Amino acid sequence: MSYAEITYEIIGPTARITLNRPERRNPLGPATVGELLHALDAAKHDASVRVLVLTGAGKVFSAGGDLSSMGSGAKPLASTGGTWSKPGTFVDLNLALTQLGKPTIAEVNGHALAGGLGLVVACDAAIAADDALFGTPEINVGLWPMMITATIFRNVARKRGLELLMTGDKITAAEAEKMGLITRAVPKAELRANVDTLATKLGSKSPAILRLGLEAFYRTQDMELEPALRHLEGQLVAVLSTEDSREGLSAFLEKRLPNWKGK
Repeated sequence: MSYAEITYEIIGPTARITLNRPERRNPLGPATVGELLHALDAAKHDASVRVLVLTGAGKVFSAGGDLSSMGSGAKPLASTGGTWSKPGTFVDLNLALTQLGKPTIAEVNGHALAGGLGLVVACDAAIAADDALFGTPEINVGLWPMMITATIFRNVARKRGLELLMTGDKITAAEAEKMGLITRAVPKAELRANVDTLATKLGSKSPAILRLGLEAFYRTQDMELEPALRHLEGQLVAVLSTEDSREGLSAFLEKRLPNWKGK
């Protein structure tokens, strides 16, 4: 597929989406959001794709929303439509990432700020170059990171996350790892290899069970304990009813590698 502001490629079981406006630090403007939504939809419905990696071109992952598209009384950022764009907002983008049904990995090649950090925390895993910086500087220009407010506290403790939002301070990759904002920080030269290793490992698992597991995780994360347990009980039945579950158990007993069908 050919896009104007991102690239989309499939390498084995992995779909790689790259924010591709390095000269402007990969801003998340309306057209970019629309292209991301289209690419995520393509990955969701492509049976050959088992894992999705999101990264940025150049030295920055993403500096966040395109401030030139915002202003006094501006509506929430939305796609303007286009050859590959579908109308949508940052809300749609966050939901698309959590409803993909396939593991998502943020490959944080450089600074992830504002909406760029929002993309990182919306992914299931995040591996970052050790020289990357993270932050929500919106407060410094009279804004508040509203969308990140809904996602950051699903990753980090309340007081530490709120300090980031209130101060606009930037933190290092090591600090981000320590507070749980990212999965881990690695030397920059080893970033792609670390991401590829994780993607390969996830791609070797049953896509059907990963889909059911991720759906259960996101569905129950805000439930009270009893409703969550009741829902998960039903989902366990759904897992045990899959062909992949039966294959996995048979392979274990027969001491062989499973042959996943994705069913």
